[in-house]
Amino acid sequence: MSVTSAIVLYAVCWFMILFIVLPLYVRSQEEAGHVEPGTPAGAPDQPMIKKKLIWTTIAATVAWVILFSIITSGVITIEDIAAWTGRPE
Repeated sequence: MSVTSAIVLYAVCWFMILFIVLPLYVRSQEEAGHVEPGTPAGAPDQPMIKKKLIWTTIAATVAWVILFSIITSGVITIEDIAAWTGRPE
């Protein structure tokens, strides 16, 4: 795996995990009981973005290490994926 491929794999992992983590523990302003003027009632009360970015980075790093290890060790190859999906190489 080239350096560029490794970086792209990390970016894909990071963004996928970010989109999973973003909606966790979100409470709307309406649920919190106070809506800031000029914002919709469904806007998050305290989005905790910094905390979510930190957890996303940790989880993405773990996922990347696992995926990188599988890809570079040859445990699963392109031929295996082709055989599972029934497609020719």
